[in-house]
Amino acid sequence: MFAVHLMAFYFTKLKEDQIKKVDRFLYHMRLSDETLLDIMARFQAEMQKGLGKDTNPTASVKMLPTFVRAIPDGSENGEFLSLDLGGSKFRVLKVQVSEEGKRNVQMESQFYPTPNEIIRGNGTQLFEYVADCLADFMKTKGLKQKKFPLGLTFSFPCRQTKLEEGILLSWTKKFKARGVQNTDVVRSLANAMKKHKQDIDVDILALVNDTVGTMMTCAYDDPYCEVGVIIGTGTNACYMEDMSNIDLVEGDEGRMCINTEWGAFGDDGALEDIRTEFDRELDLGSLNPGKQLYKEGLANTREILTDLGLEPSEADCIAVQHVCTIVSFRSANLCAAALAAILTRLRENKKLARLRTTVGMDGTLYKIHPQYPKRLHKVVRKLVPNCDVRFLLSESGSTKGAAMVTAVASRVQAQRKQIDKVLALFQLTREQLEGVQDKMRVELDYGLKRDTHPLATVKMLPTYVRGMPDGTEKGKFLALDLGGTNFRVLLVKIRSGWRSVRIYNKIFAIPLEIMQGTGEELFDHIVQCIADFLDYMGLKGAQLPLGFTFSFPCRQASIDKGTLIEWTKGFKATDCEGEDVVDMLREAIKRRNEFDLDIVAVVNDTVGTMMTCGYEDPNCEVGLIAGTGSNMCYMEEMRNIELVEGDEGKMCINTEWGGFGDNGCIDDIRTQYDKEVDEGSLNPGKQRYEKMTSGMYLGEIVRQILIDLTKQGLLFRGQISERLRTRGIFETKFLSQIESDRLALLQVRRILQQLGLDSTCEDSIVVKEVCGAVSRRAAQLYGAGLAAIVEKRREDQGLEHLKITVGVDGTLYKLHPHFSRILQETVKELAPQCDVTFMLSEDGSGKGAALITAVAKRLQQARKEN
Repeated sequence: MFAVHLMAFYFTKLKEDQIKKVDRFLYHMRLSDETLLDIMARFQAEMQKGLGKDTNPTASVKMLPTFVRAIPDGSENGEFLSLDLGGSKFRVLKVQVSEEGKRNVQMESQFYPTPNEIIRGNGTQLFEYVADCLADFMKTKGLKQKKFPLGLTFSFPCRQTKLEEGILLSWTKKFKARGVQNTDVVRSLANAMKKHKQDIDVDILALVNDTVGTMMTCAYDDPYCEVGVIIGTGTNACYMEDMSNIDLVEGDEGRMCINTEWGAFGDDGALEDIRTEFDRELDLGSLNPGKQLYKEGLANTREILTDLGLEPSEADCIAVQHVCTIVSFRSANLCAAALAAILTRLRENKKLARLRTTVGMDGTLYKIHPQYPKRLHKVVRKLVPNCDVRFLLSESGSTKGAAMVTAVASRVQAQRKQIDKVLALFQLTREQLEGVQDKMRVELDYGLKRDTHPLATVKMLPTYVRGMPDGTEKGKFLALDLGGTNFRVLLVKIRSGWRSVRIYNKIFAIPLEIMQGTGEELFDHIVQCIADFLDYMGLKGAQLPLGFTFSFPCRQASIDKGTLIEWTKGFKATDCEGEDVVDMLREAIKRRNEFDLDIVAVVNDTVGTMMTCGYEDPNCEVGLIAGTGSNMCYMEEMRNIELVEGDEGKMCINTEWGGFGDNGCIDDIRTQYDKEVDEGSLNPGKQRYEKMTSGMYLGEIVRQILIDLTKQGLLFRGQISERLRTRGIFETKFLSQIESDRLALLQVRRILQQLGLDSTCEDSIVVKEVCGAVSRRAAQLYGAGLAAIVEKRREDQGLEHLKITVGVDGTLYKLHPHFSRILQETVKELAPQCDVTFMLSEDGSGKGAALITAVAKRLQQARKEN
């Protein structure tokens, strides 16, 4: 018994002594937490360097774009072939994805050797050997009569400019085939396959790095997987990076998988302070000195020492085993530091306080070493405590991954065709836009003529505004602005000669019960608001000229008479339609019997916009509203207006062009989505042009498209949320936000989440494209309509070249990031003989009403004097 204890003590002491000796000898291989955090920061800096166009050439971490733009979403389906070249064996795999709609994968595979004379011989022979193996596999499995999409896992550093291309940068892992470096390996393989035309019929859709294959394999099972790591014969990592951060590739939308090639980290000396003399000796004895500082470990001490022809003692085994532990722990620590840098970058890209993600893992060292995974996981979690990381072991790793990349590429290709087919409906050709311009011109003329006016869709209403500001206007004027749930009263002071205007205003709410009560109640409420404002400004008793901006369809018989045609915008006050709103306002003032006002003009907001800009720019003869509503006015020659007596001078015409197309003249460009929006509106069959162009309807068009794409399984995993079914939920302001160039896709996803839409990155890209197509068409249609107006003005004046200014107002024009540019470009293209300046209006409905009133008073005075 004593002997047993003595032996146990001896071996324990021996073990302790050997471990202490090894620890002293390999002290520099132990890395502190502080050192690991420093390495992590260095790797982050190298990643940034690798992503930059200017800094990439000198970066040791090459950050190669893979052109893998999406991870599996579960809807992949079909049969695919996959080849895996990069290790000690070559593998061919047939993969059946999602058979019978189930999320599963069935595989048949065959391994082929990779003899030294092939992998270190001639490049042509290498690819011919690969093609021979594939032909053998297809013959053995009875696949010769079928056509397959194929993915190639090629586990060497390649520079890609598309998914199905790869320029080999350098060989690694004992491969040294001549004549392959700096050539496209996909083309080489395709050329080699030409010898087997009878046996092989494939489309090579994807070239995939083995690390990318690992990520994609795991992502099929876990959609949170966006990182792949291999720790085996070699080591590498990939992850999904935001396109906006990748200078090496055109485009900012979405994400792309980046193959870091992190094995080369330190080739520039960045790790020199932690490398040991043993690392340097290992490096000098490798096939590629100075390249690929791999972190390698040993698995079984005695077996390896015996294989080396040694006869190890117990002490030798203990020492070597501890050396292995230190070396493998250092490897795990270094990989953990680099992985922690990637996870931190992902979290910062997503602007999250805490990240939930999954890392797909593969490689013999990670799989077989008894302590390695545990050590790696522990260190990663210590370095990034704000990341909840799941480590998922890859099944059939890189080869299955290549098939998954190919399956995703096939899915994305098919989906892209369907999405492009929908978006094409909104892409107007030059010929179609010229057609809209010509038809608008015809409708303008119909509306001006007495005989055709009743049937015209563009009503061309005379406003009795006969002149533009000339700078001599002066005095104090009141303005009222009624056009929505808020009502404004304004005092406008105009100084002669200075073109100076000062505005004082107060906003009053109009309660729903007033909007939908009686006409008398509505106008009494308006007069109450006027009284409060006059009291507030200390103007009670002052008899001021007043302009009334009344933003509802009216038929005017003079500048101070406006008969309401119909209420819009939620107003339903009774006993108003068919009545003169100016008379109703005068009656309400009489009922109050506190003050008297000189109501000079009833004004449309579009006319107010033109007048406001006309005060600053004498060339302004057109007013355009591009906001919730859509309208345009312009100064027309009196001789062309058959609805009004007299041929001298000009008069402003309120086109009310929203009804353009109500006679079916633009049905050739209306889509099924336009028709659905029209049918679900309050006035089906009316205001068709407005429903294709105005802010009130653009969001609803987008919603209809999103529903259709979701039904086709192209968006939101085919799930239509209750919120998306709600009419009006997709407000037009969301188009402006989503299309903003400054808005990252992450923010687009947040907007969609507010709408109850759980979108992927790919969904967000499609939604942004849909918004862009709808708003672009709207801007082009505005441009075509406006081109008809300015061309008419040029021809009416007999000019070869017209210089004219358009006053513009409306949230769509002002706030949408691209609308104004596209509108202007369209006008320039369709009316090249017109030099059109666009001027933003400043308070057209308030200041404009006062200016119209001032001009009317000036013209009244001139008539009296004459």
